[in-house]
Amino acid sequence: MTFAYVGPTVCYDLGQVGELDLLEHLDAAIVVPESVVEEITVEPARLNLDTFLDERSVITDVRSNPLDRAADALGLDRAGYEAALFSGLFDDDADDDIVVVSDDPRLRAIAAGLGAETIGSFGVVVGAAQADKYLTRAQAKRIVTRMDAVGLQMTGALRGRAVGEFSA
Repeated sequence: MTFAYVGPTVCYDLGQVGELDLLEHLDAAIVVPESVVEEITVEPARLNLDTFLDERSVITDVRSNPLDRAADALGLDRAGYEAALFSGLFDDDADDDIVVVSDDPRLRAIAAGLGAETIGSFGVVVGAAQADKYLTRAQAKRIVTRMDAVGLQMTGALRGRAVGEFSA
């Protein structure tokens, strides 16, 4: 089974524009650790995240032993969201595939180094557009533009590439 551990950057980016439902196109069990939820304090991202968690089947608890192992191995605070994002990679009792969903380059590099697949907000939108015949390229472009307008850290070159992905 595949588990997608979603970090605060993606919760914020998709939550600000009301598009957290796009996470359901990841073909994985969605994990939004409670420590990640606590990081989202800005509206409307918080309200949209709370609604998403209430209405969807999302895992918010992470197992204690893998959490401790991740924190110890990586020198992270056990109570922080970073250890929770990596906890699935330190679960010896499970043989699951792990995807770390984050826009933080440092966390993505660590996750990739530990053997996890990584994806960010833009990748979630692109994947949803490819998987969902009801989400058109034009709609996906508008989502990326709205995310950019509310603060997604996207360079001009990346934004041009993102919009170009939907034009092809």
